[in-house]
Amino acid sequence: MSDSQLTLDDLCINTLRTLAMDAVQKANSGHPGAPMGLAPAAYVLWTKHLNHNPKNSAWPDRDRFVLSGGHGSALLYSLLHLTGYGLSIDDLKAFRQWESKTPGHPEYGHTNGVEVTTGPLGQGIANAVGMAMAERHLAATYNTDEHTIVDHRTYVMCGDGDLMEGVALEAISMAGHLGLGKLTCLYDDNEITIEGGTDIAFTEDVAARFEACGWNTIRVEDGNNHEAIDAALTEAKAQDEKPTVILMRTTIAYGSPNKGGTSGAHGSPLGDEEILLTKKALGWPSTEPFFVPEEAKAVFSACMDKGEKAENLWQERFNAYAKAHPKRTNQWVDGVSGFLTFGWDKEIPAFTPEDGKIATRSASGKVLNAIAPNLPGLIGGSADLAPSNNTFMNGCGVFQNGSYDGRNIRFGVREHAMGAVMNGMFVHGGVRPFGGTFLVFADYMRPAIRVASLMKLPIIYVFTHDSIAVGEDGPTHQPVEHVAALRAIPGLTVLRPGCASETADAWRLALKITDGPTAIILSRQGLPVSDRSKAEGSVPSGAYILKDTEGTPDAILMASGSEVHITVEAAEKLAAQGVNARVVSMPSWELFEMNQQNYKDWVLLPEVKTRVAVEAGISMGWDKYVGDKGTVIAMDGFGASAPGGTLLKEFGFTADNIVEKTLALIEKNNA
Repeated sequence: MSDSQLTLDDLCINTLRTLAMDAVQKANSGHPGAPMGLAPAAYVLWTKHLNHNPKNSAWPDRDRFVLSGGHGSALLYSLLHLTGYGLSIDDLKAFRQWESKTPGHPEYGHTNGVEVTTGPLGQGIANAVGMAMAERHLAATYNTDEHTIVDHRTYVMCGDGDLMEGVALEAISMAGHLGLGKLTCLYDDNEITIEGGTDIAFTEDVAARFEACGWNTIRVEDGNNHEAIDAALTEAKAQDEKPTVILMRTTIAYGSPNKGGTSGAHGSPLGDEEILLTKKALGWPSTEPFFVPEEAKAVFSACMDKGEKAENLWQERFNAYAKAHPKRTNQWVDGVSGFLTFGWDKEIPAFTPEDGKIATRSASGKVLNAIAPNLPGLIGGSADLAPSNNTFMNGCGVFQNGSYDGRNIRFGVREHAMGAVMNGMFVHGGVRPFGGTFLVFADYMRPAIRVASLMKLPIIYVFTHDSIAVGEDGPTHQPVEHVAALRAIPGLTVLRPGCASETADAWRLALKITDGPTAIILSRQGLPVSDRSKAEGSVPSGAYILKDTEGTPDAILMASGSEVHITVEAAEKLAAQGVNARVVSMPSWELFEMNQQNYKDWVLLPEVKTRVAVEAGISMGWDKYVGDKGTVIAMDGFGASAPGGTLLKEFGFTADNIVEKTLALIEKNNA
């Protein structure tokens, strides 16, 4: 095709293609194929349908866009550059380089206009479902018959790899059940994976899958037909009862004479020679890398004026809304800004030893229900375990199709999607999500937890049934390595409170943390409420002196969570034998390590070498606290099926065993 034959639409589409292939080639790393195949859909969506304002990427009522296949980031960066989000040509030339604004996969908070971090396939689809859920909830909560301040759509682009991941099916099923009509998925059906054609592993009827899950399906047989894509997007916007998937048959690396339609264009540059051949085949007017025709610049830059006008109209609506509903507006502002509404924690109960034994999961439920009425942005639920996790907020309604104002979410048995959906809800803005399941299933949602930590999102995870004390369900449901595995994730704060009182503090702390997620680890079994009247330090310090002695102690006993009370009992038994033992409660290693060294030395006296750590999980990591002359009472194997109390006794989680191990250690260290 000659330059004279190129329509303006073709010129704009090919601008996206050439920028993507040039960026990947300069970096000598990346994926040019998907951006080249998706360029027509991206062009039509961003210039003709996406309601966005490049001059203000944080406009609350903008449409959301998720590139689930984050390996195609060169496409997104080209769009951000061309439409005016502040990415320069030099930024595109620095693709995948140190400290550039254009990393290999899109990163939330790093590049203006990137809505969410994507890369692990399937996560982005679930993120988009979360965004669409947040939009529906906020619309149902704040819009009135006279005023509409929330009315936007969520778009997600995905590929075959996304749809092969289990998290995608979990999220697709959830979206269909909820009838998220403002969600549109553009499926890049290019029939190519890294290893070859998709038919080597993926032969299902994708449209039938979506239809079975309650989605509206639209087919575009030629993904290069921008007019057909335009019509499909228009049709999708007219369907508000169901989410829509647009299945586009595309060609990976469209235009490349030798690599188009092959796996060779999936994860490596085209090569200088092939790029020249491709530009010639596309009728491109220049061989200069990163060339952008002025006509294309004008089309894409028009998004700025269009977006600014759209936001101004919304601002007029919002001003009228604020005048008519000042209290509701204040609540909206609190939610969007992430501000903890004044008085949110005023009803949190104060637990005392006189309350008797309380499972920390039960205490958590009481604390949650004390917070919920005073923090309207709090929304969440459980992966079909609300009665066990105690995550239901009484009187707050259930989020369902037709009742989107409810704040209790039925995630279903979809732990992975629950984690990724919560990420999408938070980055959307306006809500503070939490989700619960058994601790043993933290493995199922670990990828989403890791991405939340990477994005520094203050998601709250409620993990109950924290140890072998689960009992008769046996080792399949008894978490052993899970607390250690969570502690291994950078940026995740793990809180394992030892009693109801510490649980209340854990919730207070979790909601105040704004720079990363928090996992609250809770017990199934009842635990006595610690007497903290003489405690020194507190839960926010990560570790503190729960019970102390006169003078320098002979030993330090430390524990987290459901094992704290037995260390207290052990210390009392040791005292009866003339041995002074300090008890340190360690609900959070991460918080403890944030303290100055003098505080850490004050809690764990360096001169006291006899140290015993107690935790009903693997011992990994405790050595840094017990030192080379200490010991750990832990579970370095799997549990068994029996009553929880029996298991704790058989595996040594008793005061008598702690006493025995401590006395033996003192004798050894004094020898």
